[in-house]
Amino acid sequence: MTVTIGRRKLLVALGGGAIAWPLAARAQQAAMPVVGLLTSRAPGDTPQLLAAVRQGLKETGFVEGQNVAIEYRFAGNRSERLPALAADLVHRQVSVIAATTTEAALAAKTATTAIPIVFEMGGDPVRVGLVASLSRPSGNITGVTQLNVVVAPKRLELLHELLPTATVMALLVDPTDPASAEITTRDLQAAARSFGLELHVLNASTERDLDAAFAKLIQLRAGGLVISAGAFFIGRQEQLAALAVRHAVPAVFESREFVAAGGLMSYGGNLTDSYRLTGVYTGRILKGEKPGELPVQQGTKVEMFLNLKAAKALGITVPLPLLGRADEVIE
Repeated sequence: MTVTIGRRKLLVALGGGAIAWPLAARAQQAAMPVVGLLTSRAPGDTPQLLAAVRQGLKETGFVEGQNVAIEYRFAGNRSERLPALAADLVHRQVSVIAATTTEAALAAKTATTAIPIVFEMGGDPVRVGLVASLSRPSGNITGVTQLNVVVAPKRLELLHELLPTATVMALLVDPTDPASAEITTRDLQAAARSFGLELHVLNASTERDLDAAFAKLIQLRAGGLVISAGAFFIGRQEQLAALAVRHAVPAVFESREFVAAGGLMSYGGNLTDSYRLTGVYTGRILKGEKPGELPVQQGTKVEMFLNLKAAKALGITVPLPLLGRADEVIE
């Protein structure tokens, strides 16, 4: 009888422990801070950028699955989905929202004035109304801006250097991203006038639009194409490169992936470093720093990549000085 009671007590104790252990684990998970990562991109787009955010978090002492959880929200390159995704993260009461791309940042700002927001974008956050100033953002938002919108005129300059006899150029913008489209159009029109070029602005925000835009390029007899920065185009880099090759249009975009996919040239800010800095700021806020007191970080490094195979297919001889300035030449 004594043995039975002892065994019964032991079983109860073990049973209680079996229940307590998962409860303790769940309690630990509940206490773990949660980062809501909101992006215009689709799952699988440029995974190295998400890895860079995690690297930035790691540099501040946070490792996904160990002492921080990440809730991913992908808009699938459909900006109209962002407000609902941002609202969902607010409903879930995440600790910080890391919003990559301008559209995601604007959606997050509209969704909450309480939850800290760290943005990553290519334009001027003051101009689009995200922050009051770069040095003192104020409120619940800060972030990182790279140079992909600011350096858009430089892309036209490089294209002009590569194609000195061309007098007609084109710019491809996404009209559903007005913050980027309007600024880029204005700046490139000014640059085109200074180079004595005729610039045509083409719009694309759907797959069908892209085919129509490239067909229009042939009608316009455009010598080259500058593709605006933006999430819609980032998510379609391989398609853009293929269209440029098919239509024999020299094109320049913002990132190396476009060139690696067969595009001619890219020139833009270092996206990987910007995403890493986004992770660093997110980690610092998790540790208690206030976003409004963290100055917006501005990327200073730009990179240029060239694809010589694409240049050869287009019948273009790349000037040696331009080759010398490239960070990488893909052959």
